[in-house]
Amino acid sequence: MDAAEAGVRVPEADPESMSVGLGGLPDRDGNVTLDACIMDETGNAGSVSFLQNIKHPISVARLVMDKTPHVMLAGEGAYQFALSQGFEAENLLTPAAEKAWREWLDTSEYKPIINVENHDTIGLLTMDLNGNLSGACTTSGLAYKMHGRVGDSPIIGAGLYVDNEVGAATATGLGEAVLKTCGSFLVVELMRQGATAQEACETAVKRIAAKQAYKDFQIGYIALDKAGNIGAYAIHPGFNYALMRDNKNELIDSDSLVKS
Repeated sequence: MDAAEAGVRVPEADPESMSVGLGGLPDRDGNVTLDACIMDETGNAGSVSFLQNIKHPISVARLVMDKTPHVMLAGEGAYQFALSQGFEAENLLTPAAEKAWREWLDTSEYKPIINVENHDTIGLLTMDLNGNLSGACTTSGLAYKMHGRVGDSPIIGAGLYVDNEVGAATATGLGEAVLKTCGSFLVVELMRQGATAQEACETAVKRIAAKQAYKDFQIGYIALDKAGNIGAYAIHPGFNYALMRDNKNELIDSDSLVKS
């Protein structure tokens, strides 16, 4: 759990990453709003959504899990909880993100562009030496979204799901498509029914493609089963993920439904 939290804190604090935490592209009104969730091997989970002015939403989500009887806090309530736990308020809109937003205002055209931000979410799945699983997911959401929009990333079972008996999964891409199919929960349940991690990711992507007009948006899943096997699949090319195993760190390009 500690590794999952620490891992996603890195891009949250990176002002050059414009899809997570500090430096994230704002909504159409110029506000940076953050979503995150975390889940451990026991099934405990914490989440925050529509959180503003706090650089590390994943750590606030961790404290929601550890210190409250709830799973999710949202908006002003999440913000006040963060302040009560010692987090400092700060302006997350960097000059680069503000410049991009002001340029967008010239047309105010909302149209997600596949892979334009690499990914719009950071999801991290971890396994310890005892085979226990945890996961974390964090994002600033879609650039120039409507104020108040929340995607899949803070939703347990959509952006992230962990079942220590079976495996774990997390998602990136257009959150609305993942929400409509309970994507990460679906991946884990498919593994429970006997699918490999790879087969489960592919089936979840194809479930979206069968019911939604997927030409203009990207979805990517990664999965980790109880035996340490990896799965990854996306709608379009361009989705990659990092794998750290046996002291080796590699960047891997995922297979995709659309080949070119």
